[in-house]
Amino acid sequence: MMTFIRTAAAAAALTVAAAPGMSETMKFAHWVPPAHTLTKSTIEPLQAAVADAGIEIEVYPGGELGAGPLEQYVRVVQGVADMVWGLQGYTSSQFPKTMISELPGAKPGDMTGYDMIWNAYEAGLLDDEFPGTKPLALWLSEPNVFIMKDVDVRTPADIQGLKIRVSGSAAAAAIESLGGTPVQMPAGEIYNSLQTGLIDGVVTGASAIGDFKLDEVANSYTLNAPLGHISFYVVMNQAKYDGLSDEQKASIDAIAGRKLSQSAEEGWYARAGSVIETISGMDDNTVYTLSDEERAAFEELTYPIRDEVISGVDGGSDVLATMRGE
Repeated sequence: MMTFIRTAAAAAALTVAAAPGMSETMKFAHWVPPAHTLTKSTIEPLQAAVADAGIEIEVYPGGELGAGPLEQYVRVVQGVADMVWGLQGYTSSQFPKTMISELPGAKPGDMTGYDMIWNAYEAGLLDDEFPGTKPLALWLSEPNVFIMKDVDVRTPADIQGLKIRVSGSAAAAAIESLGGTPVQMPAGEIYNSLQTGLIDGVVTGASAIGDFKLDEVANSYTLNAPLGHISFYVVMNQAKYDGLSDEQKASIDAIAGRKLSQSAEEGWYARAGSVIETISGMDDNTVYTLSDEERAAFEELTYPIRDEVISGVDGGSDVLATMRGE
């Protein structure tokens, strides 16, 4: 995958050039519905920031420029889209260092996820993971929760033998440590898989419950388990950026990085809070928050996995320390 991406990036760099001062229309591709949290928290602020510089961002939701969420990064490198939104976890092997931010216990309670990832990116530790693109936003979701059908999770033993959907390698390692079987699939497949019993539950942020209508097929939710987070990216084709006028580049630079990432992450957290409030008021749901003592039983199993995964990443300990600003 990485060799293919690098080759495509080199080819794209030779083909993109824009006359300075001209208006630009850019294609932004994603695979979720327009009503998803992504639109208001991330896309609309980006559109507003660049409009005065003559950049119009046309959005192609729902996989209109390609139905495979796993191919998002390749899609932007090849120039099928100029900008894309994606999850690092869907192609975890491309982002081993970024994925450290997703691990249980990686993020200190007093830090934001976007600061963690940008700390490492700006230190040059993630350069190899984003070939051919200019990252515009990198951030973490709200904490992952258990989203279950007919199963109440209170202890690690409750996960034994169950099939749990995960978004990437970090959550998969956590589920394996609890005795469950991780099943990786795009978010758009969760609803039917949970409804039909292909999976017993899901580990993802609470915002997804509302964004993908999972409350229609799930009925038991467990909060405060140490399950880490999910990382996201919005990236732009580097050659497309290089071909812009100085004014247009400046308009992108003014919002790219921590500013847009903060808007995105805060949007995810706000959506999660709203969803939790909604499902907590529904009579047919069980919404349970683990006590500190109950959480500790999960930490005993998931935190060692964090350390094991980091030890397998080249320079992993340095990446985590840099993310944390240590």
